[in-house]
Amino acid sequence: LSLKEIYGKKCFHVFLYKDTPCETEQCTISKVLKDKKDHSFTLKRHYRWEERIFSPILDDHGEVAYVIGSIRDITQTKSLENQLHGAQEFITRVIHSSASAIVAADRQGNINLMNSVAKELFGDYNGGEGKIRHTEQLYPPGKAKEIMRMLRDEKIGGQGKLLIPRTTIVNAHGEEIEVEMSAAIIYDEKGNESATMAIYNDLKDKLKVEKELKLAQKQLAQSEKMASLGQLAAGVAHEINNPLTGILFYAGLLLERKDLDKDLEEDLKCILEDAERCREIVKSLLVYSRREGTAKNIVHLNEVVEKSLTLIRDQKKFRNIHIEKNLSEDMMLLLADTNKLNQVLINLIINAADAMDGEGTITLITYKEKFLKKLFLEVKDTGMGIPHENLSKIFDPFFTTKEVGKSTGLGLSIVYGILEEHGAKISVKRTSTKGTTFIIEFPMYIASEEGPFLCKP
Repeated sequence: LSLKEIYGKKCFHVFLYKDTPCETEQCTISKVLKDKKDHSFTLKRHYRWEERIFSPILDDHGEVAYVIGSIRDITQTKSLENQLHGAQEFITRVIHSSASAIVAADRQGNINLMNSVAKELFGDYNGGEGKIRHTEQLYPPGKAKEIMRMLRDEKIGGQGKLLIPRTTIVNAHGEEIEVEMSAAIIYDEKGNESATMAIYNDLKDKLKVEKELKLAQKQLAQSEKMASLGQLAAGVAHEINNPLTGILFYAGLLLERKDLDKDLEEDLKCILEDAERCREIVKSLLVYSRREGTAKNIVHLNEVVEKSLTLIRDQKKFRNIHIEKNLSEDMMLLLADTNKLNQVLINLIINAADAMDGEGTITLITYKEKFLKKLFLEVKDTGMGIPHENLSKIFDPFFTTKEVGKSTGLGLSIVYGILEEHGAKISVKRTSTKGTTFIIEFPMYIASEEGPFLCKP
């Protein structure tokens, strides 16, 4: 507008290009008249941004005599602001899109940024209003100061930068979590420290995979060892069996003679007794060494448990032992040779009874992990537990802690072999002076018209 066009016009005509006045509470000039201060607003007109500024001119009495209005083109400033805002939004999206946890803090350690992954990892952070407000709360006592010292130590990772492959953090609930961590000091344009930041990667899944890999390697080594020992056992059994048969045969013939001296008769009976014991050991060796396939059918795990208990319930050694059952009501189907599974369970139950010296409680538990598609059987006793140094040897052939003559040391190795035939795994879940729990993991099956069907996770 020209000066002539402006003269006599209302403010809303000139500054707002409107035909009607503003409402009082929205009128900028009314605000200037009220508080005697500068007021402004921005307006986009066509492709340009303009700022309207209104300032008071006071008279000698301090009252507003005039109001000066000015218009300033701020299109370039607004464009720069939009670019800066866009860059900030992009950086924010990058931070919050990261698969790693990112935390930033000021020089005093007050946390001022956590991305969504960090909030999930540490928990209870709400912009300084939650439990976690300071970097010292992210670590065990003294760890935060140690990290800051390491950040400034050129001998460790270079000044202002640090990579720790494995360290411990603490979440809002006090739980310790293993993480991989990289940290850095943030410097301003003058090279002064202004903030710190750290990036964390939860090692839970990685450590789980490593643990499973070590376990698999250990099981593979155990399987190879058991297979080699099985071949050795078979050879030894056959070599012993032939002369043993001769000893039993001729000792038996001698005992049938009527003119035997009394002492000689007793000696022959001792020979027969020890030879019979050797034959039982040979039988156990042959059972252990066999890995041939057996007839397997779909069976219910709970039924195997019940049958095994029926077979041992009336034995003397269980008179002072209380047997508890906690059997799942789920359908617990597996593909198995029932007789061999009974052998496994009876062996474990007898071992449990021996561990308690014939007095205590044996608990049998079955349950299903639907996600893993696995069935589990636990045998728990209240004995004195297994010494730590023996845990790695209990499934080895001929290993026993019982007195000489009371065990061949083949019981658990046979259990291991039978379960291996069934695709099952056995391990010690826990042991202490209050008792031991063995856990068996079976693959889960379902019955169908086409035959047994293995369930996969």
